[in-house]
Amino acid sequence: MSNFKIIVASDSVGETGELVTKACLSQFKIDSPDNVIDRYPYVDNQDDVDDVIDLAKSKNALVVYTLITPSLRKYMAVELEKEDISFIDVMGPLMDEISKATGLEPYNEPGRVHRLDEDYFKKIEAIEFAVKYDDGKDTSGLDKADIVLLGVSRTSKTPLSQFLALKKYKVMNVPLVPEVKPPAELFDVDPEKCVALRINPDTLYKIRKERLSQLGLKDTAMYANSTRIEDELTYFDEIIGKIGCPIIDVSDKAIEETANAIMKYVDSESNIRG
Repeated sequence: MSNFKIIVASDSVGETGELVTKACLSQFKIDSPDNVIDRYPYVDNQDDVDDVIDLAKSKNALVVYTLITPSLRKYMAVELEKEDISFIDVMGPLMDEISKATGLEPYNEPGRVHRLDEDYFKKIEAIEFAVKYDDGKDTSGLDKADIVLLGVSRTSKTPLSQFLALKKYKVMNVPLVPEVKPPAELFDVDPEKCVALRINPDTLYKIRKERLSQLGLKDTAMYANSTRIEDELTYFDEIIGKIGCPIIDVSDKAIEETANAIMKYVDSESNIRG
């Protein structure tokens, strides 16, 4: 048993083949299954296949492989059969059956699963970024952000940040309040990645009154006072005028509508800048 070896060969990093192999090994009473497996990644030509076969012969090993390129997969099988080496083609038969069932041809591109993983992790990174830099809590996010949202309270800055994060944008939002000076760094940020969220006073008044009601507070609070709202919006116009960034009216828009408008603007600016 101590001499039992499995070579996992792959045209990418070999994680898929190793995971399948470990899952199978777990069904047997084998001590230290990691010591059973030798991973041989980035097999992308016939010379590499020949090296795998030589290694398998020298160790009397079983070969498990995940090769995507049809010609290389075929060459591996033919050469292993010639040498009477036991082998398992992990992905080939399943891909063939999927192709038959769907009528679709596979991409035959090694490493595509890792691109999907990368896409997933970019979303997670963007979500964590939005949480960390919510409400301008940490100004160091200004330089790192793809988008900086600016607006008074209750203009959907936080839900917009989260929605855009699911689209892999790193978003920081900064509230504009007359009593609190915006961070000085805000005026040094590229205005083309800033987006101001405007809202009409009547809509904002209704939203804030509803918010106070949800919190069990009286709607006579300054937060939902018409004069206070006008003061905040005047301050908003003053700050946005200094920054010189685009403005999107969110008064009667759903989160998705506003997000689409932001993405359309940001993407068009990225294309213009090359």
